[in-house]
Amino acid sequence: MKHMRIGLIIYDRIDALTGGYIYDRMLVEHLRRYGHRVEIISLSRHPYALNILDNFSSKLLPGLISAGYDLLLQDELTHPSLWWTNQRLKKKSQFPVVAIVHQVLCRQPRNGLLNRLYEAVERPYFSSIDACICNSSSTRRNIESLTLRSLPSIVAFPAGDRLGSLNSTESIESRARESGPLKLIFVGNVLPNKGLLPLIEDLSGLPEGSWYLTVVGSLKMNPVYCGNVKKAVAAAKLHNQIAFVGPQDGPELVSQLSRSHVFIMPYSHEGFGMAHIEAMGFGLPVIGCADGAVREFVKHEQNGFLIHPADRQKTLEYLYRLNTDRHLLSDLGRAAWKTFQEHPRWEDTVDRVEKFLRDLACNKTANEKKIDWP
Repeated sequence: MKHMRIGLIIYDRIDALTGGYIYDRMLVEHLRRYGHRVEIISLSRHPYALNILDNFSSKLLPGLISAGYDLLLQDELTHPSLWWTNQRLKKKSQFPVVAIVHQVLCRQPRNGLLNRLYEAVERPYFSSIDACICNSSSTRRNIESLTLRSLPSIVAFPAGDRLGSLNSTESIESRARESGPLKLIFVGNVLPNKGLLPLIEDLSGLPEGSWYLTVVGSLKMNPVYCGNVKKAVAAAKLHNQIAFVGPQDGPELVSQLSRSHVFIMPYSHEGFGMAHIEAMGFGLPVIGCADGAVREFVKHEQNGFLIHPADRQKTLEYLYRLNTDRHLLSDLGRAAWKTFQEHPRWEDTVDRVEKFLRDLACNKTANEKKIDWP
């Protein structure tokens, strides 16, 4: 089979600026370059319970059956809309159904009762698919702990070369030795799970003028939480030390990364952390969360620091060290750049995904459980 007709089910628009949608978009662009025909099926995102009603749609299932796909991809975020639809689809079609899994929803840190409700839907969803594309080993382990079985799967790390990178480490040392505050950058939409509010509370405990934080991300996705963040900034009188620049990408984001010292998101439980690896390409050490998948490439005290959410005092300690020891800042920055250089590129990632999908469509992986990076 030389070229495939592939469907991809997502919520809303694929051009959204989040790591998951960027991953999906990069897969689509590269698969099309291989000559495969990729059609995007966009479902409307509603509150979780309402999306479950999509399983009773009179149009979704017949449309998928009649489309004539060789393979159907699904962003796993759409699982509430598809857990029962898939079960019926498998009885009436022959093509494989493959989930692109960025993070297992019911394994994220939150209220236990809510996670049990998510699990009641997410578990049957994983039973309704044929294979998984996982963005990290942590994500795959979460799937296996949920399903208690090994689906055919591939770990295909998000790459960091979408934005480019520094050509060498020469500028890292000169940037580290600049006089003035430690320049921090946070790249993530202003949502509770990204942990901006506790970070701001932490930063208020540092000496005035010793740091400056740039927040890159949408302020519109959760107005209530965004309002609480702005109240915290006002209460701590940090207006002059925090800039909210909104969503940025491409040259604008490159400019922000190039003039920063440290990438900081210590309380965000990531399925991988694409923004983290992109920042490392610009020589930024990462202060990230010890929970989740960031620990797969951020090595504590080697190319950054890892924070356990219950040990928030460490965030202040590490920031103080980096501000007062610019030689350490430079060393960690060079190590971060080296980590980026050794990380797979998007071409590497999609090459392997394309082969995995092609083999699935040709029924060559029926007995294959896992595929890892060499």
